[in-house]
Amino acid sequence: MNPAIYLVSILPGVGVNQLARPEGQALLTLLSATLAVVLLQHAINLWNDASDWRLGADVEKKDSWVRLYGGRTAPVVRQARVTFLLGSGVGLMLLIGMDRLWLLAYAAPLVGLGYLYNAGRRPLSYTCLGEWVTGLCYGGVFGGLWLLLRGEADRVALLGCLAFGCLASAVLLSHQPPQIETDRRAGKLSYAARKGMEATYRTARVLFLAFLIAWGFAVWSMSVGFVHVGLYLPAAAVAFAGACTRSPNPKYLLIAASLLFAVQELIYRLST
Repeated sequence: MNPAIYLVSILPGVGVNQLARPEGQALLTLLSATLAVVLLQHAINLWNDASDWRLGADVEKKDSWVRLYGGRTAPVVRQARVTFLLGSGVGLMLLIGMDRLWLLAYAAPLVGLGYLYNAGRRPLSYTCLGEWVTGLCYGGVFGGLWLLLRGEADRVALLGCLAFGCLASAVLLSHQPPQIETDRRAGKLSYAARKGMEATYRTARVLFLAFLIAWGFAVWSMSVGFVHVGLYLPAAAVAFAGACTRSPNPKYLLIAASLLFAVQELIYRLST
């Protein structure tokens, strides 16, 4: 297990909680929906490991699920299918329970893109669309959670989608440079394989900064108070410095973002 990587699914739920402040049944719904997203991410991670192993990319990855099963992809794919069904089932039950079945029109294409990211002989992750799909799907997670609770799209929903789309893309890009050579040999057109290490790290920093700016505007849009907004700026600056001073990697970015949300929560608790 690589627990830190699941923060990319958990943090949108944390963000919705901090801005919408649901209570009681609404909070339980948000927690359950976030769990569904984590299950779907886990399924996609498993499919990704199987796909990369089969196509020859990321074979040096130490924490690969295929490596855990001795190079056999079949048990990994079976586990992915079960987890995918569990996540989809939880999500569907929530949509029914919240009378939000219309959200299927929003969520189903995103889930489909997540599946196609690793499916077939030429998955989307092996094309130049991989980073765009990642940003779209994980940005869409925030939008889906927001719509599930609030029932309508607004400026905060758009800013949150932009923020978490940028964060997920930054995390993906920061993961790519160590795999440049194996990606190129496998014919994987990742951003790093096309642009090189320095350009990839630079773009990851820009995207993480865009995440901080977009989320700052989302916080401001909710009018949570001058103190909260004012203290967000130095907290965001510290998060950027901590994650991006060195070559960014997924754990640095996700832990920095998590600490930012923890500081936000502390500020909120102290100011109310």
